[in-house]
Amino acid sequence: MKQLMILLLVLVGNFETSGIQAAEKKALEIGNQRELFVDHHLIDQLKGTELRLHHPVDEGIVLKFDKPWEGLFCGYCTIIKDGELYRVYYRGRPSAGADGDVGEVYCYAESKDGVNWVKPQFSMFEKQGHKKNNIILADAAPMTHNLSPFLDTRPGIPKAERFKALGGTMKSGLVAFTSPDGIHWKQHPAGAVITTKMVPYPYMFDSQNVAFWSPVEKKYLSYFRVFKDKIRRIARVESDDFIHWSKPVLMEYTHRGGAAPIEHLYTNQTHPYFRAPHIYLAVAARFMPGRQVLTNAQAAKVGVHPKYFKDTSDAILMTTRGDNTYQRTFRSGFITGGIGAQNWVSRTNYPALNVVQTGPSEMSVYVNQDYAQKTAHLRRYSLRLDGFASVRADYGGGELLTKPIIFDGSQLSINFSTSAAGGIKVEIQDEAGKAIPGFSLADSQEQIGNEVNRIVTWKGGNDLNSLSGKPVRLRFVMKDADLYSLQFTK
Repeated sequence: MKQLMILLLVLVGNFETSGIQAAEKKALEIGNQRELFVDHHLIDQLKGTELRLHHPVDEGIVLKFDKPWEGLFCGYCTIIKDGELYRVYYRGRPSAGADGDVGEVYCYAESKDGVNWVKPQFSMFEKQGHKKNNIILADAAPMTHNLSPFLDTRPGIPKAERFKALGGTMKSGLVAFTSPDGIHWKQHPAGAVITTKMVPYPYMFDSQNVAFWSPVEKKYLSYFRVFKDKIRRIARVESDDFIHWSKPVLMEYTHRGGAAPIEHLYTNQTHPYFRAPHIYLAVAARFMPGRQVLTNAQAAKVGVHPKYFKDTSDAILMTTRGDNTYQRTFRSGFITGGIGAQNWVSRTNYPALNVVQTGPSEMSVYVNQDYAQKTAHLRRYSLRLDGFASVRADYGGGELLTKPIIFDGSQLSINFSTSAAGGIKVEIQDEAGKAIPGFSLADSQEQIGNEVNRIVTWKGGNDLNSLSGKPVRLRFVMKDADLYSLQFTK
């Protein structure tokens, strides 16, 4: 009997040890990367708290599409922050026509602050009787329909290929372009690098086909629209050299671990978030075909083209972390149509590609509005840094408990805001959920205020070196507060 008891104790001990080891393997290794609460990636439990979507603030028109070669049908905008210079690229199209015909040009404007934009005068292409204009690519149909550039951040890239782009329709396939300065573009000798033969879905390429270098996956990625079961979907491909691409994988959608609605997404605008490049944001244009809002009389009054008010659209927010799944954490609209009939026409409210920083604590997303109208323009919306969403506790208070994580750093920084009556306390627990001495809730200094970078402290200070590299859990006890992001720093 004594020997049996010993054996059972050994087995129990081994089971507990193996259980701990298994749990340690499951701990999320976040290193010192910033983590945003735009999904449930870090979240184990929410008690009296919720993930809340925030909506950007309308900052008004920043760029009017009012030149003769621009006009009603400008679209597929891309914003690039290149050091201290902001660049915007977009299709110029003054009159309706077939996708990819010779009536389309590619235009450019720039800014020193992301707020005030100017259109440089070039002499590369004469259009509409104007020798000087802001056209940087023309006579390159169908690629001028939807050219989508990006700043290539791959280490060691040749200066002549500092900028890259994909553009084209089903007729041409996606053609590769390169540029040393973002202004002067030439077609890559490889020509069409993603073709219809590679894609097992019908009707692809005719919207904005985005691409970028992923510093996390260490490869080029492209996300483009396809049709599946007559619904506009998104496919992903990858490449080591921007020329040879993998077979497309259809992106799926999840919501809290289950299936999410499959809706028409006209553009996807997937890109690495500049403060957390392992999280790819997708500020996508949600298209509602046949959902007519305006009467014929209302459409005539705002002056929209008669073929462009039978549908409506807005912008949604999704995220992905490098797999074939978008997290539809928030199913409601992110940027919805504004006041006035002109905001409820077809193919308006389409977001530009990329979210960029426009102030010490501010970032901006840009939206193409008043489509198919003489007032067509690009509009700026602002958010606080990391402020897409937050873990929110109302006045009654609540808690957030993270999954086990392994971090690399000596301090914990949080991006948060509270009311005067609110606050946040942070407890660090071991993997089993027991408070670590010196980092308990009783030891925590309450964080009150509104900052994008506040170092959390306890009675003994803020040094976390003793916990770095070990699996821990974070417990946030909150009242009338928002937690946007966290990061362990050196």
